[in-house]
Amino acid sequence: REGKDELLQKPFQKGKHTKVAHKNVAAHEWDREEARNRRQHLISMNAFERHKKFVSDYILYYGGKFEDFRRSMSKDKTDLDVVRENHRFLWREEDEEDMTWEKELAKKYYDKLFKEYCIADLSRYKENKFGFRWRIENEVISGKGQFHCGNKRCENKEGLKSWEVNFAYVERGEKRNALVKLRKCQSRTGHVTEVTVKKRRRSKENMDKSVLKKSKSSRKQKRKHKKRRKGKYIFNANPASKHFQDMELLEKHFIVCLCLTWTCFCGGVLYSC
Repeated sequence: REGKDELLQKPFQKGKHTKVAHKNVAAHEWDREEARNRRQHLISMNAFERHKKFVSDYILYYGGKFEDFRRSMSKDKTDLDVVRENHRFLWREEDEEDMTWEKELAKKYYDKLFKEYCIADLSRYKENKFGFRWRIENEVISGKGQFHCGNKRCENKEGLKSWEVNFAYVERGEKRNALVKLRKCQSRTGHVTEVTVKKRRRSKENMDKSVLKKSKSSRKQKRKHKKRRKGKYIFNANPASKHFQDMELLEKHFIVCLCLTWTCFCGGVLYSC
């Protein structure tokens, strides 16, 4: 029988254990089986379930609260928030340098806008502040901004006029200008031009006031100049000067002429010396 067993035994086959296995061998086999079952259990779960299991195991073994593992949602941003932060009224070539995924998302939204006519916000026209934005697809289909008034709070269709406005705005600390088209009704047209008319009127009034001030100042200067000229001959005359002596001779000659004229008139002759 032993010879038959030797013949049937393969070269790589280990010999039969004639003794009981050691405890370490049994523990090792047990651990391998448990690890296999645990691995199979984790693979069958999705990522969120595995996360919850790991968190619960951590709290079970190390202590703590579930509130400590709650994620802070204060810094969360939606796609709309990203577009608002990176949106530009007009994209230039230099703006497209060093593009991040946030800028690419904002640029993708910008490419979908229709840039023929603008929609205006005139709620702060008294402060000379106007808001402009491009139209979206639904507004183009409904005719808002082209066949309806371009003011976002007005739906008038009659008496529309086209305006080309120089829109000056500040974007990321940089001053920019853009020529935009706007369709406005007659009732809202005054909102755009009222501030300009008031400015022109004020500038005209200021110019008139400045002209009046200049005319008054010139009159005062002329009067002062006349007084100075009078004082030159009256108060600044020097008795020893030749000019002062000539003035005395003229005064004497004038008095003599008056006396002769008076005597001639008394004699019935109507001519003077």
